[in-house]
Amino acid sequence: MTAANLSAGFGVPGRWGRALRITGDVLVVLVCWSLGAALIGVGLDETPGQRADGWIALDALLGLVCTPLLFLRRRRPVLVAGVLVLASVLSLAVAVASVVAVFSVAVRRRWPTAATVTAASAAAGLTQSALWPDPDLAWWLLVLSQVGVLLPVLAWGMYVRSRRELAASWREQAVRARAEQELRAEQARTVERSRIAREMHDVLAHRISLVSMHAGALELRLEGSGDPEVVNSAATIRRSAHAALEDLRDILGVLRQSVEPAAVPRPQPTLADLPELVAEVCSLGFTVDLDVRVPDLALVPEALGRTAFRVVQEALTNVRKHASGHRVRVLVEGRRGRSLLVSVVDQPLGSGPVPVVVGAAPVSGFGLVGLAERVALVGGRLRSGPLGAGFEVCARMPWPR
Repeated sequence: MTAANLSAGFGVPGRWGRALRITGDVLVVLVCWSLGAALIGVGLDETPGQRADGWIALDALLGLVCTPLLFLRRRRPVLVAGVLVLASVLSLAVAVASVVAVFSVAVRRRWPTAATVTAASAAAGLTQSALWPDPDLAWWLLVLSQVGVLLPVLAWGMYVRSRRELAASWREQAVRARAEQELRAEQARTVERSRIAREMHDVLAHRISLVSMHAGALELRLEGSGDPEVVNSAATIRRSAHAALEDLRDILGVLRQSVEPAAVPRPQPTLADLPELVAEVCSLGFTVDLDVRVPDLALVPEALGRTAFRVVQEALTNVRKHASGHRVRVLVEGRRGRSLLVSVVDQPLGSGPVPVVVGAAPVSGFGLVGLAERVALVGGRLRSGPLGAGFEVCARMPWPR
């Protein structure tokens, strides 16, 4: 593991990665300064008396001042390398730091810039050797030493740069492939939603329109001369069919994603609409007792109230389908900051007329399953099952402050 890799922070994100990079930079600076000081000592041993004490002090001072510039080599690699290369002409203590700066330029800049900085570093080394020559060292050995040190550093830096670019291209390709896959999946979902919307429009809308039309015709024909209960039932069927068409239109708009942002959606039912729902069921001849123990239904959050309304609606629908001769008790109680309880219990009637249901509705078996999922989305739990001779549907949902 090299000091450059250590200073890169091992690829660890966040606070730990930054701490590792700072630690690596400190180690790089200390190592470069220590090696530079060692070079000063070697120079004094090999060429004693060539440099005065003032030059030696200046050499050490330049090394002490310029070597910490390596902290900035990631942000300004060319500038840092230029300053260190110029300082290395007069200072042996900066020589190692200038090589590290050349490596940083090779990693972070294109090859023409890296080659130029490398050539300048070689020229600085030869200039320093010319200012304080070693009589025992031939000039061609000086050139060979500069080339032997700087060319591998340049090649290594360019190799690291190419590996980083390759890894970045792989990441980019992976991101692009993931985006294309998500786009294809979204297109497939859009096509499937459009197909479902067409099927629902062609089948359900047509049949519900026929029900609404025939119920309206029956209501009009019997009005004033027929049985009031039959007329009332026909009007209820017509209103229910009309409401079903409105709901179907909203669902088709969601499936087709054709609702404009500026369009005003039709208001969704909330818990405040519960008395109207109970009154509609009672108009069909069912017995429903509504017990609301909430101070103000308007205080219930919209999502929570809508879920509670759907619980009661589905339970009353099941009573109409499976237990037409039962009496229903609907209980709604709760307080803000605690929970909201919705309980629908049906029991057989002791006496009185039993509503007549002609043609039982088809059983799907998914009503309570979907209801449990809807309750779970608001953080609640749904319990349903037989209770004596009847059936109970009970939902408890949190009511946040």
